[in-house]
Amino acid sequence: MDIKAKARLFVSDTLKSTAEINVTAYQAHYLLRVLRAKKDDHIILFNGYDGEWASVIKKVTKKNCRLRVKKQLRKQHIESDLWLAFAPLKKTKTDFVIEKASELGVSRLIPVFTENTNTSRVNAERLRIIAIDSAEQCDRLTVADVTEPMTFAELLNQWPNQRHLLVPDETGGGKPIKLVLENMQLSPQGILIGPEGGFARSELDALKTLSFVTLVSLGPRILRAETAAIATLACYQAAYGDWNKKPRFNDGYTFNARK
Repeated sequence: MDIKAKARLFVSDTLKSTAEINVTAYQAHYLLRVLRAKKDDHIILFNGYDGEWASVIKKVTKKNCRLRVKKQLRKQHIESDLWLAFAPLKKTKTDFVIEKASELGVSRLIPVFTENTNTSRVNAERLRIIAIDSAEQCDRLTVADVTEPMTFAELLNQWPNQRHLLVPDETGGGKPIKLVLENMQLSPQGILIGPEGGFARSELDALKTLSFVTLVSLGPRILRAETAAIATLACYQAAYGDWNKKPRFNDGYTFNARK
C-alpha cells in the first residue's frame, strides 16, 4: 500500500535512521500553514549526498516541527555534470530558466552579464531558493549550485579548459546542434545562452578564438533566450544525459509535486 507523503524537502542535516531534524522556519510555515501537516504525517527528505529518506513528523509547535528519519528510499547516485551559463532575463524569465534548468538536471547555474543583457541586478540567494524548490518537486537527489553573477570576460577567463562549452548562435555561425552532438566526444559539458538582444559581435569573435567552445545552430527560427536554454539542454540530455533512465515510483511513497 502506498504511503502518501505530505512533501519532499531539501535539508542540510545528515540523514540516517532515527536522526531527528528541526526544519527551517520557511519549511515549517510551508508544512504547517500551507499543507496543514500534522503529527505522524510522512515527509520525504534529501540533502544532496545521503540519498533520499522517509521521515515522519514527531513534534509540532506553533512555529516549528521536528522530523524523525525512518528509512532510506534511494541511495545517492551520480547525476549529470552539466553547467548552464546564461544572461539574466527581465522579470520572471530568469526564475523560469532556473526552475526548468534544474528540472533538466543542470548541476551549476551561472548568471553572466553580457553587453546586451537587459537587467543589471541578480539576487543569487533568491535564485538558490528557486533551485531548491525545483529540486524538491522534480525528484532529483541534488540541488543545482547557483553561483554569484559574473561578467562575460570573467566567465571566459575562469572557464575550465577541459570543460567543453556549447553556445547557440542566432546569427547562423554554428553547425546544427544534432550534427555537433553526434560527433562530440563525451567530456564535462557546459552551455552558454546569450541575452534577449543576442551576443555582441565582439563577444562572438571572442568565443570563436577559444578551443573549448563550439557554436551551434538551433534551426531557422529566432528563439527567445529562455526557449533556447531549454531546447539546448533537452538536446544534450537526449544525446548524453540521463533520459535513458526510468523514473522511480516503486518505493511505496508518493507525494504531491505541485506547491
